[in-house]
Amino acid sequence: MSKDRLEAFSDGVIAIIITIMVLELSAPPQSTWTALLPLLPVFLSYVLSFVMLGIYWNNHHHLLQAIERVDGRVLWANMHLLFWLSLTPFVTAWMGENRFAARPVALYGVVLLLAAVAYFILTRALLALHGRDSVLAAALGRDVKGKVSLAIYLVAILVSFAAAWLACAFYVLVAVMWLVPDRRIEKTLTP
Repeated sequence: MSKDRLEAFSDGVIAIIITIMVLELSAPPQSTWTALLPLLPVFLSYVLSFVMLGIYWNNHHHLLQAIERVDGRVLWANMHLLFWLSLTPFVTAWMGENRFAARPVALYGVVLLLAAVAYFILTRALLALHGRDSVLAAALGRDVKGKVSLAIYLVAILVSFAAAWLACAFYVLVAVMWLVPDRRIEKTLTP
């Protein structure tokens, strides 16, 4: 099967998720600068989620550039990823509206963790389809950054009940780690 439909569908879903998130932002009824202050937690959670979704979109694009085809297993693995990403607007709003309280921060981390697990599963499905000698396998290598991200998310979820701000710092740390696109695939594909 061609990868084009998978790529187009995923791009569309991620664009819709981002659109839903921005539509959740409400302007205050007052026209003063101080009226914006109570919205700061909502805006900060939006920025973090926007960056996270941008990272997924960017790395998903790179991932699909390194493959030739997809199969049913890859389609379902991709849907699994999109499912977890589609929960981002909900957990983003809950976390921001509750000023980064412990439970919303923990659930935000659970969604991030499960999206990362789903991305890992997607890469494994693609590796199974393309083989250990494929361009994708060479590009991914041992995927240390992906595995470290999973560990940080797990620690952040556990920490969130004692110090939600520290858990958020861990989420930001993972975002910073991935903010620069994964160059492994670009280096492998560029002659």
